[in-house]
Amino acid sequence: MGRLDGKVALITGGARGQGAAEARLFASEGAKVVFGDIRDELGQQVEAEIQELGGEATYVHLDVTSTPDWEQAIALAESKYGKLDVLVNNAAILIRKTIEETTGEDWDQIMDVNAKSVFLGTKLAIPAMRRAGGGSIVNISSISGIRGIGPAAYIATKGAVRLFTKATAIQYAKENIRANSVHPGGVDTPMVNEFPVDPAQQNQTRLRTPMGRRAAPEEIAYGVLYLASDEASFVTGSELVIDGGATAQ
Repeated sequence: MGRLDGKVALITGGARGQGAAEARLFASEGAKVVFGDIRDELGQQVEAEIQELGGEATYVHLDVTSTPDWEQAIALAESKYGKLDVLVNNAAILIRKTIEETTGEDWDQIMDVNAKSVFLGTKLAIPAMRRAGGGSIVNISSISGIRGIGPAAYIATKGAVRLFTKATAIQYAKENIRANSVHPGGVDTPMVNEFPVDPAQQNQTRLRTPMGRRAAPEEIAYGVLYLASDEASFVTGSELVIDGGATAQ
């Protein structure tokens, strides 16, 4: 038996990196998965890979800043698979600029993608979860949502996700809807690797992480799987830190 047998999950940012790892893992553990992204070709490739391995997954174009896209994705989960049990707000962007370099447009963009999207997804998924009799919302924050690590605008978005998750948990606990945040440290994903490699900064990251390396996306996905599953039935409003010991110092 799989750890998510009978569950229907919606995952954002699922075309690559951590989101794709979550989609693959959830499907392998028995979930029916709807996953969205704006990278349609990559998303369709992940869909085909999951289906070839016998999993049930459907890719949908999902701009997480768009209410109509959210409505379409949630409606698809309910119409195709009958309900929605799990939402993973995974999609995010990173803008590496100082406060003075950050423009108003930069700020609005990163807030929309990283923070407003979590609000929209939560707001629109809750009625579907209520119809299903409960559910689990897993919001991907960062150790930057706990400590001042990284560019200021990114830190601000991840701090917002962390506290919004707690507010959601408190407000919906009596409806059997749980909400928890996951706080990865450095993860080896395309989003991080898109930026030019600075050997000095890479070495600093290794020194800051007691385990001396970045996480593989699958190492974060297993934490998300736990929070999505019934194994975490009494866990809500919590922070799961997966950072190789970085914040323990």
